[in-house]
Amino acid sequence: MYEKKMPKSFACGMAIIMEIIGGKWKSYLVYLINKGVRRPSELQRAVPSASRRVLDLQLRELEFHGIIKRVIYHELPPKVEYFLTEFGESLLPVVAAMDKWGNEYQSVFEQLMEKKQD
Repeated sequence: MYEKKMPKSFACGMAIIMEIIGGKWKSYLVYLINKGVRRPSELQRAVPSASRRVLDLQLRELEFHGIIKRVIYHELPPKVEYFLTEFGESLLPVVAAMDKWGNEYQSVFEQLMEKKQD
């Protein structure tokens, strides 16, 4: 995992949650894994605009923080699946609130995006 030269300060809860789910796709990955999308190829299909490398990096960071666990099935061909940990499940109300907010303001967002294109 890349470490910045300047040490991070985790003096408040917002800094901690941003460290854990602040990546571009992390909260969406938590959402998808909770909905049953567990295999790396399924996650890639669900997020086609993200590169496989970025998804792998963000999945590893979520695993490092104890949000998800990776299960490797020793079979041919090898199979990997991701599951939320108990700690990861504690994030679900936060992710649900983000989803609700996004759904409520979808029309406002679409109008802003239309203005941006003009």
